[in-house]
Amino acid sequence: MAARPLAVITGASSGIGAAFARALARRGHDVALVARRIDRLEALAGELSRATGVEAFAIQSDLSVVDAQAPIMTALAARKRVVDVLVNNAGYSISNTYAATTWDAQRDFVMTTVMAVCALTHAVLPGMIARGDGRIINVGSMAALSPGGAGHTLYPAAKSFVVKFTLSLDAETRAAGVKCTCVIPGFTESEFTIANGTKAAMDAAPRAFVMTADAVVAAALRANDRSQTLAIPGFHNKLAAGLMKYLPDGVVIPILRRAAEKYRVGA
Repeated sequence: MAARPLAVITGASSGIGAAFARALARRGHDVALVARRIDRLEALAGELSRATGVEAFAIQSDLSVVDAQAPIMTALAARKRVVDVLVNNAGYSISNTYAATTWDAQRDFVMTTVMAVCALTHAVLPGMIARGDGRIINVGSMAALSPGGAGHTLYPAAKSFVVKFTLSLDAETRAAGVKCTCVIPGFTESEFTIANGTKAAMDAAPRAFVMTADAVVAAALRANDRSQTLAIPGFHNKLAAGLMKYLPDGVVIPILRRAAEKYRVGA
């Protein structure tokens, strides 16, 4: 009996990452759950194994450290597993302004949201190319399309990097059978806003503009199945993306910077 394909999901302890794990397990993938909160990962692994019969296991990892991919790959090699699907989902934002935060905090943010994405992708990609099959799904953000605003300073830049990185990967690997997709969600129900202190502002947003994590994941997987490189879930997000792309900066920048103020915490 052939082994089930293995999906590795970072930031799998909650939100979009956990939704990816559930969706891929339902598709018959074994899942490796990567995050710092081992108790949550193990609880989710148990849930998925009982519900779907797949092998689900936890890999505790701090993606903010240099070469964070190395112990993850070592743990997979110990199980004699190769990566068929990689979901680079782990991420967060720092709601305060750049000068009001420590460099250590900003460095760890870049390591987690940019460097770890690059490192894990670099580790798994040669095997995918050699096998002529593989999937990489990177989680971006609508912030990647925005001109930025006060607070969350590096977040739009980091997510812009993820979008462009995915486009380049697709250009390099499509002919080799690797499907690369960047999903670009807007407001999504998750613990993201609790972590960065913007939950109250988020809760005040119109519910029609907030998507569930399951809906975001469904759109991402559907796009990846179709070999689509970019996926923007939700009509309202597609409309916003179009406006940011085609309206003059003189119109867009003041509007978005005013809107961003309510999601900035502190100085």
